[in-house]
Amino acid sequence: MTTIDPLRATCPAPAAETERVLLGHGSGGRLMAELLDDVIAGGLGETGPLEDAALIGLGDVDVVFSTDSFVVTPRFFPGGDIGSLAVYGTVNDLAMRGARPVALSLAYVLEEGLPLDELRAITASVAAAARECGIHVVTGDTKVVGRGAADGAYLTTAGIGVRLLDAYPSAANGMAGDVVLLSGPIGAHGTAIMSAREGLGFESEIHSDSRPLHELVAAMIAAGGPQVHTLRDPTRGGLAGALNELAEASDVAVEVDDAALPVPPQVASACELLGLDPLHVANEGCLVAFVAPAAADPVLTAMRAHPAGRYARAIGVVRETARDLPRVTARTLVGARRVVDMLIGEQLPRIC
Repeated sequence: MTTIDPLRATCPAPAAETERVLLGHGSGGRLMAELLDDVIAGGLGETGPLEDAALIGLGDVDVVFSTDSFVVTPRFFPGGDIGSLAVYGTVNDLAMRGARPVALSLAYVLEEGLPLDELRAITASVAAAARECGIHVVTGDTKVVGRGAADGAYLTTAGIGVRLLDAYPSAANGMAGDVVLLSGPIGAHGTAIMSAREGLGFESEIHSDSRPLHELVAAMIAAGGPQVHTLRDPTRGGLAGALNELAEASDVAVEVDDAALPVPPQVASACELLGLDPLHVANEGCLVAFVAPAAADPVLTAMRAHPAGRYARAIGVVRETARDLPRVTARTLVGARRVVDMLIGEQLPRIC
């Protein structure tokens, strides 16, 4: 029998843990925030609030610039497709900085074997969406990779726009006392994608809300001007992610009212069945805004006069932040408060 001296015994060295990119790093949740802060923005030496687009002063003109990539699967889904989504998503990023879109670039990464009829359909959708937004695709690029090196087709866009007069929205401009406005129902895009991808049977009931928002933003700015403090379209990470990002960037707290949140019955049923919180489900055709109290009613009236904002409503208020308290909370139907946090990873990857 072998005797082991505990004072001399050693444990094997643990295997080295190598950091790798996870699917959840593209979620819009905390993993993505950490990736941006620690690796990408940190590596580039950039600091400051993460915006949907950058404001660049060029002489007497303020240009807004944004870029985005689209890897949604399936590429065609109820209410849209990867082509129109690429246009609307980029236009909306420009609009969230108060810009009128002017032009887009478009780059394809195509996998060998993609049917040309599908590529034609995607391109036709891009063209139709660009016409709807009153802009042109002015440049681009195409790359083809071998079978298995991509998933059919990925699209990358860049957009430029011109800042509207009296438009100064920024993620860092939220102020205590602001009214939180939401342009319409939440959760439709994410549940539509999930249903189409997994064959859950909701396709006939739930369609993506994918649409352009630049005209809605123009109406809001015309009504409220610089009192429209922040704008954000709650895509990846849903409304919960967007509110947490804005609250952190502005160093404020946000309180929303559960009873005021517009969740379509079909979306609510799907989320209940799947165990999802609609606040965490992606959207592609609504926006959330922090607006000064004096301008809230005029801005809300202007939103409701536009088709993209006809269901707009006030859903909460911005408050002073307090140490060790959550950034975003919700008042429940019974009068209690619950924490509305960002997801850690991704409940549904590749939704845009």
